[in-house]
Amino acid sequence: MAQRGSVGRAGRGMAVATLVSRVAGFVRLVVLASALGLGSRLLDGYNVANTLPNAVYELVVGGAMASVVVPLLARAAVTEPDDGVVYAQRLLTLLFYVLAAVTVAAMVSAPWLVRVYAPGFADEELALAVVFSRFFLPQILFYGVSATAGAVLNIRGRFAAPMWAPLVNSVIVIAVSVVYLLVGGGTSIDALTGPQLLVLAVGTTGGVVGQTALVVWALARSGFVLRPRLDPRGIGIRRIGRLGGWVLVSVVAAQVLIVAATRVASIGGPGGISAYQNAFAVFQMPFAVVAVSVMTAILPRLSRHAVRRDHARMTEDLSRAVRLAVVALAPVAAAMLVLGPQLATLLFAHGRSAPPAVALLGAVVAAFGVALVPFTGYMILQRGFYALQDTRTPALITVGVTVVGVGGCFAAAWVLPRADIVVGVPLAYAVAYTAGLVAAAAVLRRRLGRIDGRRLVSTHVRVGVAAGLAGGCAAVAVLVCTPLLTPGFGAALVTSAAAGVVGVVVYVVAGRMMRLTELRQLVFVALAGIRTS
Repeated sequence: MAQRGSVGRAGRGMAVATLVSRVAGFVRLVVLASALGLGSRLLDGYNVANTLPNAVYELVVGGAMASVVVPLLARAAVTEPDDGVVYAQRLLTLLFYVLAAVTVAAMVSAPWLVRVYAPGFADEELALAVVFSRFFLPQILFYGVSATAGAVLNIRGRFAAPMWAPLVNSVIVIAVSVVYLLVGGGTSIDALTGPQLLVLAVGTTGGVVGQTALVVWALARSGFVLRPRLDPRGIGIRRIGRLGGWVLVSVVAAQVLIVAATRVASIGGPGGISAYQNAFAVFQMPFAVVAVSVMTAILPRLSRHAVRRDHARMTEDLSRAVRLAVVALAPVAAAMLVLGPQLATLLFAHGRSAPPAVALLGAVVAAFGVALVPFTGYMILQRGFYALQDTRTPALITVGVTVVGVGGCFAAAWVLPRADIVVGVPLAYAVAYTAGLVAAAAVLRRRLGRIDGRRLVSTHVRVGVAAGLAGGCAAVAVLVCTPLLTPGFGAALVTSAAAGVVGVVVYVVAGRMMRLTELRQLVFVALAGIRTS
């Protein structure tokens, strides 16, 4: 019971930290869009360049964090007499040198990387993205150090700093955007001066440096000695390579889907990439606040159950995590579907953002609502495989997800009008991750003996009914409010508030009528978090 309470408190604390960090991240996106102009080629070029360090980092080590690094650190903490300190030091040192070499190689390959992601860019937009990327790609090294240090902190039972660190990044980039405006920066590539480019480029990477500094400082404060260990013997490089090989397959597959989505969005014309990426950020916020917090807190626990071969507790924890996440996120998905245009107006219709670009963004946000629940369920079930140190199975499933998703993206480019191509991307995501969720559940059921399928299906059905009723009533509220209000920020705010209140009330009432016990658990967790905050 004490362990469960500890996980609950950690999950609540991480949810608060993630919520604050994600809100700050939204403010960063809004300020950047206002400063550089949503729909401008300047913002599209900046966004593509800023995508590259994340993509390369994920290919090299990012995917291995949850699937390989955390389980190995957890195992070392249980089996090593020094609680795995020397093992963690050696792993940190190895990753530092590997990522330094990868960073140099990526910077040399910058022109090719930009062309892979954005075939629809004109020459001047392509050239600007290459310049930005050479300033941004050093972030790979800092992301790696930050993530590994954060994993060590999590194993030591310290979750706060890694979850608060992105806030530092966002605050720095917000300040950079303000400085860019103060020095006369505009939305045109032709008018961009050298000093203005440096403010954006150096300042953006400075945000990642600040984020890393906080996590490393917290690790040092925890009593962990930051000592380089040049001798990698004893960390199981062959084992890491064997496990990591399948992780690489999984990450490459996931990145192929992202590349396909970005390429298709670039074909849609100016503003397409920014619409896709900003809508994906809206999509990621509820996922991060609910699911990522749960997954980060539960993975070390699942890994310990796996070491002890306690499959019954693994099944219980996975089932509970999926059910709570679905109950929490289904009404959010319905809200995105119904209120996509209003959310886009509230968040991005500011400053230099073009109205057509905001309208396109709203449509993409709405389409992403369809993908939220299956995406979340799939990501949580993957942690079951990772805890078992099985990276092969989720890799093969992810390849299948990618095949379906890429096919859907290119089908959207083939079928939809050019201006609407990007709206088809999240629909492709929804189909792909639904297939992945079903496949992951079926395989885990065979591995663990059971997956609590009856209760999972029952919860999904009841949640679907409750969320459908709530979404339908919210849609009626939107239809009633729209003709009575003048279009703009105020109308979007009033409409969203009215529809949101109606939707929440209907969802709660429907959930209680259908005896959705997970809804009550969520309320208790939230109230406990308020009392302990």
